Amino acid sequence: MDMPELLKALILGLVEGATEFLPVSSTGHQIIVADLLDFTGERAKTFEIFIQLGAILAVIWYYRAKIGHVLSTLGSESASRRLIANLLVAFLPAAVLGLAFSKVIKAHLFNPVTVATALIVGGFIILLIEARKRPATISSTDQISGRTALMIGIAQCFALIPGTSRSGATIMGALLCGLSRPAAAEFSFFLSIPTMIAATLYSLYKARDVLSSTDIPTFGVGFVAAFVSGFIVVKLFLAFVSKHSFNAFAWYRIALGSAVIAYFYFTGQPMFGVLTD
Repeated sequence: MDMPELLKALILGLVEGATEFLPVSSTGHQIIVADLLDFTGERAKTFEIFIQLGAILAVIWYYRAKIGHVLSTLGSESASRRLIANLLVAFLPAAVLGLAFSKVIKAHLFNPVTVATALIVGGFIILLIEARKRPATISSTDQISGRTALMIGIAQCFALIPGTSRSGATIMGALLCGLSRPAAAEFSFFLSIPTMIAATLYSLYKARDVLSSTDIPTFGVGFVAAFVSGFIVVKLFLAFVSKHSFNAFAWYRIALGSAVIAYFYFTGQPMFGVLTD
């Protein structure tokens, strides 16, 4: 698609912020949109990594009051220390596995078939979890125990499979652990901060030779777009889940996964081609 690069950056930034925190997989969306816009290659992949920081900043800004309170009361309030400890516990499993197997995952799993399959399977898993109709026993992130945080962290490990969705894995894991939908979404947002910052900075460090000063306008537009759309989506998503189930996202995942397969099949692109090339 022939259009100015800044417009491509704007569109991709909006897509990143809109999908990063929903249980629909931002990876699946970026694959299709980036290909449609003909924005591919190593520089494009670095751009997609960089704009994740804009989405993360949106969460930090949305929860700035609570984050500020937690950080300022670490020495005086046990609830603040417990939240930080729980985030660390939940962060470690995926961090360890990600460092150990990142090369293997990129070499063997980062292809359209894996992404589409993960989208579809994840959709059906959401439907199954929602069908259980078990009452929530944890209504606030302040009530989460260390054991529950660890279980959510283990659930996040499934997001190492492209197309699974980090937010989808953590939210569904939290629901299985007895969290209410709003509490599950909120803890997923909090957990995204250390997880995505660590993963993004590590990936940017490895791709540091790809960047140059001429990339600043493109990367800046994408960053701001991801921040704005991410902030709006977080606010709307929290309001939505307080009154609705995640079934709509499940069916959307199933439809998107099917669309990914159809897209790569009918365009004649290799279904098992590595998407980071």
